[in-house]
Amino acid sequence: MGNKLIDAIALTIAIVGAVNWGLIGFFDFNLVASVFGSMTWFSRTIYALVGICGLYLICFYLRLGSSANEA
Repeated sequence: MGNKLIDAIALTIAIVGAVNWGLIGFFDFNLVASVFGSMTWFSRTIYALVGICGLYLICFYLRLGSSANEA
């Protein structure tokens, strides 16, 4: 149960980060910077959380691959 909650939170944060990058790429609009300020401590924390969640999701994919091999 605990891993599913952490997986869902990490995936949600990574999706928010991906949408932000999409906005930057398509429209040159940084949602995080416009809401929280450009490189404030809070926006830097958000960027760091997105990065940590991305690294965590690498382990998530490895677990998905190993459970698919077991089934």
